[in-house]
Amino acid sequence: MANACPICLDLLGSAAFVVVQKDLNGNIAKLEARLAADPEKSATLEGLLAAEAAEGDRTASQGLMWLLRGLQFTLIGLQRSLANPTEELSASFNKAYETTLKPFHSWVVRPVFSLAMKSCPYREDFYKKLGSPQERVLSEGKKWLDGLEVIVTKMQTLYTEKNYTQGL
Repeated sequence: MANACPICLDLLGSAAFVVVQKDLNGNIAKLEARLAADPEKSATLEGLLAAEAAEGDRTASQGLMWLLRGLQFTLIGLQRSLANPTEELSASFNKAYETTLKPFHSWVVRPVFSLAMKSCPYREDFYKKLGSPQERVLSEGKKWLDGLEVIVTKMQTLYTEKNYTQGL
């Protein structure tokens, strides 16, 4: 599911989203490196987080935390878009940015995301790229987002309950 997010950003068709994609891909690479280094302890995300907390090297935990933030940003932006059929993608993603990533970004990073939001394609063009008929695209998109929401919520809850964000 995480690998689908950069593909989804590809469909936005903007060079400004390359920065976002690189960030997501970099965080996925941290998780893949951890899995390759210790497949037994990293077989699940829960196991990976527990192992890194015990060992002290939290590289993959930090990557997962940022990946979850990026996935939440994508989730909320697309949920807003589906819930507000007249709202342009730039508005949906701007609102999502305000509540998901902006609180964690420095003043240096915020303008990069602002540029990316301004360069979102028109809503109609984006949804046409996803396929047809549009009723099916919207229905399948909602199912995909519902599944993503379950995963993101579960992992965010785990981070909170186990205090895995401490020191990241």
